[in-house]
Amino acid sequence: MRILVVEDEQSLLNVIRKRLEKEHYSTDGAGDGLEALEYIRQVDYDAVILDIMLPGMAGTEVLKTMRREGRRMPVLFLTARDAIEDRVRGLDLGADDYLVKPFGFEELLARIRVMIRRNSLSGEQENVLSAGDLTMNIRTHEVKRGGAAIELSAREFEILEYLMRNKGCVLTREAIEAHVWNYDYMGGSNMIDVYIRYLRKKIEDGYEEKLIHTVRGKGYVLREEA
Repeated sequence: MRILVVEDEQSLLNVIRKRLEKEHYSTDGAGDGLEALEYIRQVDYDAVILDIMLPGMAGTEVLKTMRREGRRMPVLFLTARDAIEDRVRGLDLGADDYLVKPFGFEELLARIRVMIRRNSLSGEQENVLSAGDLTMNIRTHEVKRGGAAIELSAREFEILEYLMRNKGCVLTREAIEAHVWNYDYMGGSNMIDVYIRYLRKKIEDGYEEKLIHTVRGKGYVLREEA
């Protein structure tokens, strides 16, 4: 999952990104509102953590522009303002949640999980995704097939989660790469194919039903065979 963190205080931006990446999220960071809007226009983020007081363009204006352009990705406002009027205004503008600084990281992580579940492309409202006898617990990071546990690396988990959340939809290699890696990524052009090969070996070897299918000239799709 990929999250954009927009915060003009560089040290706090770095801390938030580092903590999110420790929780297996892929992140991008922006220090002002105009830069944030450029990121948002290029990437379909799972969530945006948006400070209100920003140089270039205020967070409220970034959010208004996003919603006016039809970008529905969930947004959590992060701000030092704790007045009720400020919270109400942020929510009325289309924010999904509001967190006042200083905050606890466990609370931030919990709010992000709730936002993403609520706004999931698949409409999934629980912590567990499934495809056939393959299950994935988002909270515990447990993956099982037919009840047997499967060990995945953090990157394998992210790619499989993206496939499962978009079950039945064909995803291009570019879409998978953009969703899982941040802008600092300098990988090879065949990196997605390599990880798909790893995943197939782990979740399909020894099972008759294949779940990850190649769509020639387009990309990959996770679906249950009829």
